[in-house]
Amino acid sequence: MEIRPTTDRDLDVFVDTVHAAFGRFPETPIEGGGLWWSALEMDRCLLALTADGRPVGTAATHAFELTLPGETLVPAPGVTAVGVLPSHRRQGVLSAMMRHQLTELRARGEFLSVLLASEAPIYGRFGYGPATYTARLTVPRHQAALAVPRARGVVHAPAAGSDQGWGQGPDQGWDQGSNDGSVEVLRRAECGEILEDVYDRYRRAQPGALSRPHRWWALRAGQPPISPAPRYVAVHRDADGVPDGYASYSTESGTLTVDETIATDDAVFAALARFVLGHDLVSQVVFQHVPPGHPLRWQLADFRAGEVSGDMDWLWVRLLDVPRALTARGWFLDGELVLDIHDPFLGEHDRYLLTVQDSKADCVPTDRDPDLSLDISDLGSVYLGGTAPSTLVRAGHIRAHRPGAATLADALFRAERSPHCLHWF
Repeated sequence: MEIRPTTDRDLDVFVDTVHAAFGRFPETPIEGGGLWWSALEMDRCLLALTADGRPVGTAATHAFELTLPGETLVPAPGVTAVGVLPSHRRQGVLSAMMRHQLTELRARGEFLSVLLASEAPIYGRFGYGPATYTARLTVPRHQAALAVPRARGVVHAPAAGSDQGWGQGPDQGWDQGSNDGSVEVLRRAECGEILEDVYDRYRRAQPGALSRPHRWWALRAGQPPISPAPRYVAVHRDADGVPDGYASYSTESGTLTVDETIATDDAVFAALARFVLGHDLVSQVVFQHVPPGHPLRWQLADFRAGEVSGDMDWLWVRLLDVPRALTARGWFLDGELVLDIHDPFLGEHDRYLLTVQDSKADCVPTDRDPDLSLDISDLGSVYLGGTAPSTLVRAGHIRAHRPGAATLADALFRAERSPHCLHWF
């Protein structure tokens, strides 16, 4: 078997092979793009070929940036389009492609990679661990009232004839501190540059977020609101008229579904939530991709009105150079840990002393006794602060060698807020 990089001439073969691997047929191209594979970078794709030259497997990466705790931006290859023809599964093709890809990424100087896992059991064996999580929140329209925030006081309803209200809900007039802002409804085709700009400002400050390169927006490659699928967009503007948030949504059969809500602060999110919750002629509002610990449920007057479902992993992280990865992110507590790290897929076993002081980390090889022993996939899970090391200790994945080691690791690895990723790739 041969694994080789592709060129632009291989695009059709690559697309046909990955679709065949998943038992699907390519969609009919539409004018101006809109197909997910139009964003592929062919110099970052791989084809697995049989001895007689038949393509049987595919893998690729996108060139993204990942926001780490401390608002540090780092390169993050986004692994995608991984597939093996059903006729060649369980013959080592996938393992060979993943090993080839990881070796290639290291040669490029990358110190981590990320992916979205189609099936959870697959990628752990290649060193990836789930690092961000997402859920769906469904709110019945008749229970959509928002509570008055006790810590911020009451904002009185606007005078008759004022245009400062946020819809027709029973609590009209309260906007959680965004009374100087406004919401405008636009069609997706009318606000492409606004979405691109607001998302970019959001992702630079959100741990776990990935960049959306301009070419994705220009080619309309991906899922809504990037894709050309018809959507309405509620755009929030601040008191100076500058867009600082949006909610992309559609309605069908009495359900308003919000694809994603992007906001530069919680008050903007609350204003956008209030807007969609006040929409007429719908029976329920579904918020896709709500991060863990988000305050929206607490903002509802009826806490039980928000039904959480679809709780799942999203972004998986794989570290390729542990010292570089650990020194790249920000830290919020001083301390030190000795980490004994096993990487069975690449056949590596190393021990490092992690020392954090004044928000910076130093990570060097050591022969000191370990505080924690863990698999490289476990380190990927805790890296962004979305998974507590103590949870993996209790699950039997991480071994704590002394009392207090897991508690210290929890405190060290925490992020300034829960990591979250919205981007699909």
